[in-house]
Amino acid sequence: MNQQKRVLAIHDISGVGKCSLTVALPIISATGVETSVLPTAILSTHTGGFTGFTYRDLTDDIDPIVKHWQSLHLRFDGIYTGFLGSFQQIELIGRAFEKLKSADTLILVDPVMADDGELYKIFTPAFPAEMRKLCQKADIIIPNITETCLLVGEPYKPGPYTKAYIENLLVKLAALGVPKIVITGVHFDGRELGVACHDAKTQKTDYAFGERIEGYFHGTGDVFGSVLMGALMNGKNLHAASRIAVDFTVASIRRTKAAGTEKRYGVNFEACLPKLAQTLGLI
Repeated sequence: MNQQKRVLAIHDISGVGKCSLTVALPIISATGVETSVLPTAILSTHTGGFTGFTYRDLTDDIDPIVKHWQSLHLRFDGIYTGFLGSFQQIELIGRAFEKLKSADTLILVDPVMADDGELYKIFTPAFPAEMRKLCQKADIIIPNITETCLLVGEPYKPGPYTKAYIENLLVKLAALGVPKIVITGVHFDGRELGVACHDAKTQKTDYAFGERIEGYFHGTGDVFGSVLMGALMNGKNLHAASRIAVDFTVASIRRTKAAGTEKRYGVNFEACLPKLAQTLGLI
């Protein structure tokens, strides 16, 4: 029997409102992968739609945790980063890559910093340049359209898009030195929404689309990224892993909308986990 793989998920954690670590830990674990966590902050709720939330920054704990893990000679098959709240955290996580990775560690960076054409208000205009440096240390990055434009210095434009536009963005991201890229939030019409995948080595671009369900659902980017990482750890190639992640995310959104669940609490991904394990051949 093959040895169980281990992924390190580096995200903040919200006690209520499914996103970040409360999404990454259960989903990646459900793909049969041991999931270690490095929390960057603790919040009572996530910040989308909630007010009065508590926030405890864990920046000062990152380096001591990493040093302890080094002393244990831990090996990670994958490292997956999400929201990082400061320049200091980006610098610390970049150094953690060097300390914790081995020759075959897969580093997946979600450069969470913007959406709908706007940089998140907590960040200064200098933030994308620092995030670009972290992306250049990754094997795969998964920006949305807004984050892509910020990373490559292009003005944002709302969709629908053309293949020529998306593939031009992919080429510019690849020019940063990133081997593989998945751009999320791609749509060519009003019926489907999905992702564009690009392998810089082969210069091959693929797409994976699902039903476009109206409304904004919190945490879906983290759901997609977590399934993608789990599928990759199970030997799926980038396009196949993206296809699985898109299908899982759409199914979670569809179930949540049908139930009429309040959107700020996140999507019902839990009920989709048995199907995910089955898709990966685990059950």
